[in-house]
Amino acid sequence: MTIKDIFADYSEELRAVDEQLMDLFKSNVFLIPMIGRHILNSGGKRIRPLFLLLSAELCGYKGADRILLAATIEAIHTASLLHDDVIDDAETRRGESAAHTLWGRQAAILAGDFLYSNALMLAVSQKNQKITEAFSEAVTRMAEGEILQLCRVGDPEITKEEYFDIISAKTGVLLSAACRIGGILSNQPEKREMSLLRFGMKTGTAFQLADDILDYVAEQRELGKKLGKDLAEGKITMPLIYLLKVAADVERDEIKDIINEAAAAQKSKKRAPIKGKTQNSGLKRIIDLFSRYNAIEESLKIAEGLVVEAKSELEVFPDSRERDVLLTMAEYTMQRDK
Repeated sequence: MTIKDIFADYSEELRAVDEQLMDLFKSNVFLIPMIGRHILNSGGKRIRPLFLLLSAELCGYKGADRILLAATIEAIHTASLLHDDVIDDAETRRGESAAHTLWGRQAAILAGDFLYSNALMLAVSQKNQKITEAFSEAVTRMAEGEILQLCRVGDPEITKEEYFDIISAKTGVLLSAACRIGGILSNQPEKREMSLLRFGMKTGTAFQLADDILDYVAEQRELGKKLGKDLAEGKITMPLIYLLKVAADVERDEIKDIINEAAAAQKSKKRAPIKGKTQNSGLKRIIDLFSRYNAIEESLKIAEGLVVEAKSELEVFPDSRERDVLLTMAEYTMQRDK
C-alpha cells in the first residue's frame, strides 16, 4: 500500500471535504469567498482531514459527521496559514501568490479570523462537549506556539524543549485533535481515545520536524519553498539547535553571528531572497557545518524515533486495514513533500 493508493482510495471523501470547506467561506462579503477559492485552488494534500477520516474508520465510524469535522480541521489549518503568511511576510503559498499579496494584509488576517470563527461554530453545532474542547484546545495551543516562536526568532539560546513546544503546537496539536475526534465520534473508551491523541501528536510533531529539516536539504521544486527560508526568517530549528550544541566554540560564535544577521535583516525587511547555497555565504557556511557534524542525520534520527513512538500508540487497536493505513501515513511524514 502506497501513499498514492491511500489518497486515491479516499479521493471521493476528500472531494466532499473540499466542498464542505468552501461552504465555510460563504459570505455576502464577496472578498471572503474569493479568497477561499484562491486558497482551495492552490492545492494542498488535505493531510489533516485524511487522518481524521482514517481514525474514525479505525474506530468503526463512517457517518457523515466525519466529513464535516474533517473540513473543520482543514478550515482551522487554512486560517492559520492565512495568518502565518502575513506574520512571515511570505510571498507565495504552494507555488501561488499568498493571499495577503493579492488583497492586503488586513483582508488576509480578517479572512483567517472569519474562517476560525466559522470552523469553531461548526464544531459547536455538533453539541458534543469533547469535540468542542478538542478544537478549542487545539486553536489555543496553536496561537501559543506562534507567539512563542515569535519570542524566539533569532534567539540562538532557544532550548530543545522550547523548540518542541513550538512545533508540537504548530502542527502536533491539530493532527492530535483530528485523530482524537475520530475516536470521539465512535464513543471509544478513554484509553483508545488518548492513544489516538498521542498518535496524532507524535506524528504531527515528526511531520513538522521533518519539514524543518527539509528546509535545508530540499530544492524549491520539491518542497515548494526556498532553501534556507527558516534561517532567513530567523527561525531556529532542530538542525541548528543540534549544531550549536556540538560545534566548537569558535564555530558556535560564527553560527550565532549568522543567526543574528539573518534576524536583523528580517526585522529591517531588507533581506535579499535566498536563491541557493552559493548566493548566501551565511547559509553556505551553515550547510557546510551541518555536513561536518552530521546535524541533518542526527535531527532525522529524532524524527524517526517520534514516528516509531507514534506507531506504537496504535497497538491498543487490533490488526486491520485501517490501522495499517494509519501506520503508513505516519511513515509518510519522513518522506513526503509538504
